[in-house]
Amino acid sequence: MEVIKTEIDGVFILEPKIFKDARGYFFESFSSREFEEKVCKTTFVQDNESFSSYGVLRGLHFQKPPYSQSKLVRVIKGAVLDVAVDIRKGSPTFGKHVAVELTAENHRQLFIPRGFAHGFAVLSDEVLFQYKCDNYYAPQSEGGIAWDDSQLNIDWRIPRDKVLLSDKDTLHPKLADYESDFDFQTSIH
Repeated sequence: MEVIKTEIDGVFILEPKIFKDARGYFFESFSSREFEEKVCKTTFVQDNESFSSYGVLRGLHFQKPPYSQSKLVRVIKGAVLDVAVDIRKGSPTFGKHVAVELTAENHRQLFIPRGFAHGFAVLSDEVLFQYKCDNYYAPQSEGGIAWDDSQLNIDWRIPRDKVLLSDKDTLHPKLADYESDFDFQTSIH
């Protein structure tokens, strides 16, 4: 597995070593030992999967402490633009984001540590999206930032009139209106 640093410390792109032959391909999608050596020590406790069609935008979501989550995300079928936004008070990269195209063909994964809002936009006709979380889902701790916050300046690569949102995702505050629950000094993976 190759680990690629991004412009935000703690957010990593992972590229597996793929073995191809006439039968198809094989790759190790996750190794706890290698992840701990190259990224950080964490224990993933929950795997989630979603299926969506073109234009669906999910995000920008997070869980507030003490239920915050680190995530390792990947695409099984299709393509997404995956985005992580730093929402840690006092962080030198507060309000900055990383955007990475994850596809079934490139097999890339994105690691998003605690203290980040996460979202993705579906670029293909359909997408099958999977993610590992290091903490259990707690509905009482849900939070979100507006996907279209101009301060974030995210190019979701979908025309605005094609974006499909849940009712909940239309109600999130802008980053400037959100009092962050995450402190850069105490945030951990």
